[in-house]
This record gives sequence, C-alpha cells and structure tokens, in this order.
Amino acid sequence: MMMRPAELEGVRAGTVDLAFRRWDRPRVKVGTRLRTAVGVIEVTSVEEVALSRLRAEDARRAGAASLTALKDALAARPDRPVFRVGLRYGGTDPRETLRNEIPEPGEITTILAGLDRLDAASPIGPWTRDTLRIIDRHPEVRAPDLAAQLGRETPDFKKDVRKLKERGLTESLAIGYRLSPRGETVLDHEDGPRERAPRRTGTPLPRTIGAPATRALRAVDVHTLEAVSGWRREDLAALHGVGPIALDRLEAAMAEMGLGYAS
Repeated sequence: MMMRPAELEGVRAGTVDLAFRRWDRPRVKVGTRLRTAVGVIEVTSVEEVALSRLRAEDARRAGAASLTALKDALAARPDRPVFRVGLRYGGTDPRETLRNEIPEPGEITTILAGLDRLDAASPIGPWTRDTLRIIDRHPEVRAPDLAAQLGRETPDFKKDVRKLKERGLTESLAIGYRLSPRGETVLDHEDGPRERAPRRTGTPLPRTIGAPATRALRAVDVHTLEAVSGWRREDLAALHGVGPIALDRLEAAMAEMGLGYAS
C-alpha cells in the first residue's frame, strides 16, 4: 500500500487514521504492519464503502482538504470499488534498532551465511558483497548512479538493497544509502578494516522532504536536523528546491526533538 509523505506524517502525528483507495480487491489485511519512511504503520480495518457515503469527517481523518478534494482524489478508475482503510502508528521501524547492533563473531558467521544464500539464489550470481562495497564507497549517492556502476537495472538494484536493509546492514537516506554500523562491521570482517569519513552525527534529514529539498540543503552543507535548526526558515525558503511543504516537514521533525528554526 503506497502512501504519500503527507499521509505518513499525519499518521505518525495522530491527525490521520484513515486512507481511501480504489482497488479491484483489498490489498492489505487487518493487522498488516507497513514499514515506511516514518516507522511502522498498522492496518486496523479494511472495508468496502460507497463513494456516496463518504462524509466531511472521513475527509478530515484522511488528511484531505475537504470532502470534494477526497472525492476528486478517488475519481480515477471509477470502475473499481472504494476501500476504507483504518490506520495507526505502530512505532519506529525495528530495523533501526538492528542496524546499530554490532554483531559478535559468531553472529557475523550467521549473517555471512545468509548473504551466501542470497547470492546462491540470485539469477545474476553473487551480488551481496559488491553491493555493500559500492554503498560503503559512495554513501548518499543516488541508486541509479550506483546501479549503473554495477551494470544493473535500477529497480533490481533497489530490490536487492532492500534485502540487505532487512538484515540491518544498510540504511536508506533522503538520497541514496549508507552502510549501518552493523553493515560496516560485517564488511570489515570480510575485507579488513578500511578508513571511512567520520559518520555524521545528528539526526538525518527526513526522507519525506523530497530529493530536490535534500539536494538544496546538502549544497549548503546542511545534512542533519540539528544543522537545519541553525537556519532561519526564510533563509532556507530562499534556496531553490526548498518549498513550503519541505519546510513544514522539517519543522515538524525538529519539533519532536525540541528544536526549531533559528529566530
């Protein structure tokens, strides 16, 4: 179930607890836990509803500007039924905890055996170590650029990176990836320790602000929410690519940490 950044932020904040979709059949079940850019979102209900029965309260709970706006969003594919999906925030993604856990030698052996199984099952042959290495050498680089260096199609490359993320070895950034501390430990066990640029301290920029805003902030050496808090909102607004939606999402993310824009 795909969700827009605004929906995700609304569910996390508790202002959104419904979503409406036109599907040929239910695409999620009650109890489904969706891992998203803002954490885990749980599906609490799924039911088919008539478009004519939607009310303003449904629109509000879905984060729509109005009932008309909600119906306009559901105007496509009118031959498909409308489903009302209940949602609630289920907390942070457990992979965030896993990627910061440094494995013991015995656990590293188990992790490497799992990577060997992925390699053996792949139609392109071994890929896990090469993927870890290229992410390690080129953190915060776009997936299409990394895939091109490996001679791979971007969708297949992204799918494989997600398999590494499931094991806590990589983490997704607003643009590109980086190895987690767990991933660095595993790769160092294979290749020997290597010198890396110091890991940025602080809270990474939220992925929900979008790539244009992320690129604009990186261009002025702003890579974390703590660094954002040193800027005035109006100064960031003057950067090409940083629009009001991105600014609002940055503000909301900082507020959770007790931070805000400089005055």
